[in-house]
Amino acid sequence: MAEETKEKVVKAPKEKKLADPVAASMDLATQIMIKRAQELGVETVFDRAESMKPCNIGIQGTCCKNCAMGPCRLPLTKSVEEGSDERKGLCGATANTIAARNFARMVAAGASAHSDHGRGVAEVFMSVAKKETNDYKIKDPQKLIAIAPYLDVATTVEVDGKTVDRNLDEIALEVAENALNEWGKPSGELRYLRRAPQPLYERWKKLGVLPRNIDRETVEIMHRTHMGVDQDYKNLVKQCTRCALGDGWGGSMLATDLQDVMFGTPYPLQSEANLGIMKQDHVNIIIHGHEPILSEMIVAAAQSKEMIDHAKSVGAKGIQLGGICCTGNEMLQRHGVPPAGTFLQQELAIITGACEAMVVDVQCIFQNLANVAKCFHTKLITTHPIAKMEQDNVVHIEFDEHHAMEDAKRIVKMAVDNFKNRRAEVMIPRQKATQIAGFGVESIKYHLGGTFRGDYYTLNDNIINGRIRGIAGVVGCNNARTRHNEAHITIVKELIKNDVIVLTTGCNGIACAMEGLLSPETAAVFCGPGLAEVCETVGIPPVLHLGSCVDNSRILLAATEVVKAGGLGKDICDLPAAGSAPEWMSEKAISIGHYFVTSGVYTVFGLHLPMSGAPVFQDYMYNELEKIYGGMWDCEADPIKHAHKMIAHIDKKRKALGIDKARDRVLMDMADRQKLEAM
Repeated sequence: MAEETKEKVVKAPKEKKLADPVAASMDLATQIMIKRAQELGVETVFDRAESMKPCNIGIQGTCCKNCAMGPCRLPLTKSVEEGSDERKGLCGATANTIAARNFARMVAAGASAHSDHGRGVAEVFMSVAKKETNDYKIKDPQKLIAIAPYLDVATTVEVDGKTVDRNLDEIALEVAENALNEWGKPSGELRYLRRAPQPLYERWKKLGVLPRNIDRETVEIMHRTHMGVDQDYKNLVKQCTRCALGDGWGGSMLATDLQDVMFGTPYPLQSEANLGIMKQDHVNIIIHGHEPILSEMIVAAAQSKEMIDHAKSVGAKGIQLGGICCTGNEMLQRHGVPPAGTFLQQELAIITGACEAMVVDVQCIFQNLANVAKCFHTKLITTHPIAKMEQDNVVHIEFDEHHAMEDAKRIVKMAVDNFKNRRAEVMIPRQKATQIAGFGVESIKYHLGGTFRGDYYTLNDNIINGRIRGIAGVVGCNNARTRHNEAHITIVKELIKNDVIVLTTGCNGIACAMEGLLSPETAAVFCGPGLAEVCETVGIPPVLHLGSCVDNSRILLAATEVVKAGGLGKDICDLPAAGSAPEWMSEKAISIGHYFVTSGVYTVFGLHLPMSGAPVFQDYMYNELEKIYGGMWDCEADPIKHAHKMIAHIDKKRKALGIDKARDRVLMDMADRQKLEAM
């Protein structure tokens, strides 16, 4: 009885820990919206990051759940650090095997995401070539002619002993057929691999890592990493290389090229960035994801007189489009549509209370958007057959390229009709910045040499004479485990301060735009004297935005153009160049990192890499790969140290090339110029 009369102790529910807005982000607009969300009781990713900590063993890369005997967790112990590693899973798999398998599966997933994106673009291009759709057309026939030979498609024919141009429709159809075959052809190798510098291609061939087709290499990774198959970490990394190269020099590169052919090759244009681009008196449509097939049509629909008139009929002054993540970058680089924010700002766009519709396709989309949308009037619209959400307030409108404009107008009309349903007080941060974006291999050539000498000679010349120290590719996601945008901005500022020109894509590009680093005026404020002089002379920003994350292939081709221009070695690994993903988050980043490493680029990731729990495997990736491919992985969480690791590598390459001491520019007369080899 005494037990029954004891007073029951009821524990009060633990109060959820909320993010400190200033500690969560360096961006003022983001800080304002985090605070607003907390005042409204709306949970965001920043709050969830405070209440949920990452798995320590998972971070180390040594948790295996590839069979039902697991998960087997192999934590890093003192004995391992002292050189003795007896850890094994139930099947006997070592920490090296487990970490390599986990790494390989990340490469496979990341390559699948970008390459499946490319497949979708190729399928739409086939519809265009077959004249099955009237909504998409070939906007850049010159780009089609330029890429055709790399797909073994002739652009001319012999007629009566004369060479004449082939019919453009014939070329388009053959390009479409050959491009689609790259995903599943039964023999041979990827055609685009020969776009790499010859020594790099020969290196891949000698090492036996030429991808056979795009899909096969992903499937083989999944087979090899099944329980009891490949148990040699070096052999697993070899297959990672085939798969990643199939992404960077295959699926992603094809996606970029075919998008340029259909939607237009980007050229520099002016726009803005950050949540402040939204307008209180307009219908605001935010487009989020990664594939421009739908967004191209939404841009056209939103600009149509029919939709603008409809918006005015419901009391709005017009329609304001904005982007999140890489769909935002795709709309930016071709149409000047401003990005509203990066990956971590997607919930915040709805929390403004001014978002009539958020239209999403694939990749990097929070399922929590549905929960946030319930608190406001926002219509959350999914559009892709492989990307639905379980919540009942999500509208699914499946996009079909054969009825593209019809679907796009339906989506835009739904957003316009929702304008009158706003129920929360609108609060749009004022913060936004001007940017110049839309750079690419072709436009960089033009800016460096104009129509008279459009090549990369000017860039090489200024690297050789020391005005530009080197080239950095700084790309990638945001990660809620670190302060939003801080690593991105700190690293980029440190690089340009030390005369390193930066090529950027993805959320790093948006972050740099928000900070005001994508304008030519930036050079005088943040750059070292050499880079500042070049930027002022040429009229470019010190940070060149090359597009979405699938457009990292543009960086590969830009590096190849630098090699072709001469004077800086014969391969990508000879260049004074380095890569960086400061706040990486997704499996796509791992695939991207690996195809850069195996293309010869020293590549540094921020935060952590999932291999620290397997020191032998980690040493192989951080040190041994450079002897094999000319590039290697590295990791550094501190952004200043991160930037200086890249600078040290650039200086090492300058010394190897014999250009470690700056030389004054020599003015050439006409006779000197005529001696230059015509490019």
